[in-house]
Amino acid sequence: MGLIVLITLLPFYWILRTALSTNAGLNAHPTDPLPVDPTTTGFARALGLQSAKEAIAQGGAGGGLRFWRYLLNSVVVSTLITVCQIFFSSMAAYAFARLRWRGRDTVFALFLAGLMVPSIFTLLPNFVLIKQLGLIDTLLGIALPTMFMTPFAVFFLRQFFMNVPREVEEAALLDGAGKVRIFFRVLLPMASAPVLTLAVLTYITAWNDYFWPLMVSYSDSSRVLTVALAVFRSQTPQSGTDWSGLMAATLITALPMLVLYGVSARRIVGSIGFTGIK
Repeated sequence: MGLIVLITLLPFYWILRTALSTNAGLNAHPTDPLPVDPTTTGFARALGLQSAKEAIAQGGAGGGLRFWRYLLNSVVVSTLITVCQIFFSSMAAYAFARLRWRGRDTVFALFLAGLMVPSIFTLLPNFVLIKQLGLIDTLLGIALPTMFMTPFAVFFLRQFFMNVPREVEEAALLDGAGKVRIFFRVLLPMASAPVLTLAVLTYITAWNDYFWPLMVSYSDSSRVLTVALAVFRSQTPQSGTDWSGLMAATLITALPMLVLYGVSARRIVGSIGFTGIK
């Protein structure tokens, strides 16, 4: 286990080591395990705190990143996807788990079959739809394909709702509560742990998404951090790639999700075991 942890953490250490080095030092000592000429100027370039003249002098392109704008875009898209997906997926999961209607199991099987469809197969149809809706190069266009629900989210929450004793629901019915009230006032509060787990997983997935935002965002107004890193990488100066600045930007981009997952890891593992997903 220690070896696996070491192999997993090594890339993060190498990113940090590169971010704290100068580009000249990296070119002179590319295999040095410690930061070469330690400095934080790479972080300054990534955050747009250096002038173009200073960035070029230190091996950067001088273009920099509109980091705070891209950060805001990523937060808006990830939050929109997470909130809407949790809300709609929980309602769908409740309908599949607790409501009795003709063809329920068949519809759920067809819905669950969506897990076997590679996401790359849906990129072109989604792009055509977003273009026809006039949402290209907008934050809503980035969020829309996964904003309402996903097969995994519905399956995950359905497993929990199926494990809730029916006596709880029957007691609420005797008190005069309807199905909608039972869902919002009884079952949804009971599902706070799996809902929080799903929210963390959904937020991390939305934050790390790259290919779909790359397809539909063309300007700073809708560009998220993952796409912005590719733009930063393409601003290659004549002296070569600004590895120090690029790794600093990568580390800053990944840090919020590392912290979020680290804080929620125990709850995530516990909820996955409780909902029966092995």
